Amino acid sequence: MDRSQILLLGLPVFLFCSDILNLFTTSPPPKPSPNDHHNIHQFQTKPQQVPQQQPLQFPTQKSSTIVGGLGNIGFGSVININFCVSCSYRGTAMTMKNMLESEFPGIQVILANHPASLPKRLLSKVVPVVQFGMIGIIMAGEQIFPRLGFAAPPPWYYSLRANRFGSIASTWLFGNLFQSFLQSSGAFEVFCNGELVFSKLMEHRFPGEIELRDVVGKRLASI
Repeated sequence: MDRSQILLLGLPVFLFCSDILNLFTTSPPPKPSPNDHHNIHQFQTKPQQVPQQQPLQFPTQKSSTIVGGLGNIGFGSVININFCVSCSYRGTAMTMKNMLESEFPGIQVILANHPASLPKRLLSKVVPVVQFGMIGIIMAGEQIFPRLGFAAPPPWYYSLRANRFGSIASTWLFGNLFQSFLQSSGAFEVFCNGELVFSKLMEHRFPGEIELRDVVGKRLASI
């Protein structure tokens, strides 16, 4: 067998062995191109962006404008509470003032004394004159009565003179009580922008806080 025949017979065997060898070996990875290297470097150096958390949106609370609500109805309005100072109604008036100012922001609440009727006021001016006159008679009645045309002081003078200190104290005490009664009006009148919305003199009672809030709120809402 010559050399050419041997080569022809060995070629299939060589190809068969090379195929078997390729089955058990892996091909080397392809070489990266310059563009691929640039993309890999850009991917590695690019910082990862963290999504920002958006704040939660809550619905805003709208101010209420209903009667007695915490709205701005009646902004700039004036509420007058005229009460009897000598009747010790100031505490009730301050409570109502604070309530109205908190319920209706922007309004102005003015407190003032409600005077008594004109005859009572005039009579109350006479009480101090009578007081000092009685005290003067008790202290110096023996000199005063002769100047007034009396030969001798009346019997009641000697009764007052017997207990001078008690008589003076009683005159001063009862005179002040009577004067306070004449100056008291028993009033608790509420005005909204000059209009009467509640009157203790007509109702013969004090208003409740909820009642006064509703009455004033209706009046302010109608403006």
